[in-house]
Amino acid sequence: MRRAERHDVPELVRLLADDVLGKDREEASDSVDQRYWRAFSSIDEDERQLLIVAETDGKVVGTMQLTFIQYLTFLGGERAQIEAVRVAHAYRGLGIGRRMLEWAIDRARSRGCHVVQLTTNRRRQGVRGFYESIGFEATHHGMKLTLTP
Repeated sequence: MRRAERHDVPELVRLLADDVLGKDREEASDSVDQRYWRAFSSIDEDERQLLIVAETDGKVVGTMQLTFIQYLTFLGGERAQIEAVRVAHAYRGLGIGRRMLEWAIDRARSRGCHVVQLTTNRRRQGVRGFYESIGFEATHHGMKLTLTP
């Protein structure tokens, strides 16, 4: 695992698009949309954000974003939010996703976070069982309000 670098952005966009949900909302092409470059810069400059790359033999095979959120609750505690977990199709089932999440949990623990949270879309078949095998529990009902036109 390592922090993503600017040169990783095209491969990260391809990973995000190679997904049941991403295929309809991402734009993976030879020319990376400027919005991805701006988003990368914003994430990379924010000390509460970690965009992570999983590499095997120098090849990007996974990614995720880890965000540290400061709260007033829990005595001013901090929690970690895991987003956009993706492993390349050819590398699924090899334990890479598990290692990525364990890495994120270790970072959150070392930072003093009181909880690590994530959401998963219901359309992603079988993923909930994977997260539960790591120790995540479905303790809340998530709700979203989509604001895109």
